[in-house]
Amino acid sequence: MKKYKRLPKHIGVIPDGNRRWAVTKGLKKHDGYDHGIGPGMKLYEACLELGVEEMTYYGFTMDNVKRPSLQTKAFQKACVDSVNALKEKDADLLVLGNTDSKVFPKELLPYANKRTKFGEGKMKVNFLVNYGWNWDLNYALKENGDNPSTDITETMASRDVSRMDLILRWGGRRRLSGFLPVQSIYSDIYVFDDLWPDYKEDHLHKALSWYQETDVTLGG
Repeated sequence: MKKYKRLPKHIGVIPDGNRRWAVTKGLKKHDGYDHGIGPGMKLYEACLELGVEEMTYYGFTMDNVKRPSLQTKAFQKACVDSVNALKEKDADLLVLGNTDSKVFPKELLPYANKRTKFGEGKMKVNFLVNYGWNWDLNYALKENGDNPSTDITETMASRDVSRMDLILRWGGRRRLSGFLPVQSIYSDIYVFDDLWPDYKEDHLHKALSWYQETDVTLGG
């Protein structure tokens, strides 16, 4: 495994392109999500071996459920299957999202909005399920109540998720799509044109090699 002088502590993952990948393979759009589970585990293993301390996977958003029901059911199932796979790893797992909605998978409720350690819990892994940026921030407003002096970052729903150093997005789109707006404020972003199910370990090393040359100032 290649070593890097400068390793991001926290990597965010936007696994986009599942539907487009399915179409290129002659499949139905909803069939693509199941093919994104394996890449997620391979990326986790590679990051764990490198010594990355925290990862956040973008599962699905509160806006994604506006898609056709077959697609919604497919990515809900993919999230459940992914979390079940992570339970077999050394993960300190946090499933983060709006559990008040019926679209939140009931199988994930035991892991929602609190950390659960599996194995040795070597890496913090955050899985965003039925997540919404406005839900996250409005959660903080409700918690703050009549105390405007309270730091919003200490009361928002994602308060246990650290600042992301590097965000990796597959599928060629150059946007964050509401991905943790507070934690992504100073993130470097690397975009792959390859679709998520076509993940290769070389992708990670390309991004990390690029990351060695970025100028991190955090606004200073």
